[in-house]
Amino acid sequence: MKLIKDTPLTLSKTTISLHWIVAVLIIGLLGSGLYMENFEAFFLMSWHKSFGVLLFAFALLRVTWRIINGWPKHTNTHPEYEMILAKVIHYVLIISMLLMPISGLITSGMGGHGVDLFGLEIIPHNPNPENPQRNMPFSESWSNLGKTVHGLTANALLVALGLHIVGAIKHHVIDKDNTLTRMLGKK
Repeated sequence: MKLIKDTPLTLSKTTISLHWIVAVLIIGLLGSGLYMENFEAFFLMSWHKSFGVLLFAFALLRVTWRIINGWPKHTNTHPEYEMILAKVIHYVLIISMLLMPISGLITSGMGGHGVDLFGLEIIPHNPNPENPQRNMPFSESWSNLGKTVHGLTANALLVALGLHIVGAIKHHVIDKDNTLTRMLGKK
């Protein structure tokens, strides 16, 4: 089966699909993470972890596809500072979409809480032998590091995502180019 790559005028269905799947997962996970933190709604944690594992799988596919396919061509000429800013934002998004799930896995796994993918155990829980209702960390320092990285990456991701959305709107409203419409699969 031959993969259809992006052209200067259109993006492939693979590029568009991976973009929107990852976008929906990131927005949902950021929303659920903020909700859990602000309202102590930790009953959502197993869902958050499962969708985080899915994000990691799709992010790996997306990065692999980006390496195979290369970067999409710009639809218009823009000032150099805009091109640099766009590239930095894209790299922050790519690094974050990999680092968020990895740091989440480290936080939960090393904290002894385990990670399940919709009920399928990926990283086992580590129950405390003296109180099996509680978990015992495999490595508290690694779990704490993961938690710190997870939080910092979430903040970076929120900023980069906001700038990415503002940039897409700018392309559509001010520049009147087809950057946004081609990511929506339109010509």
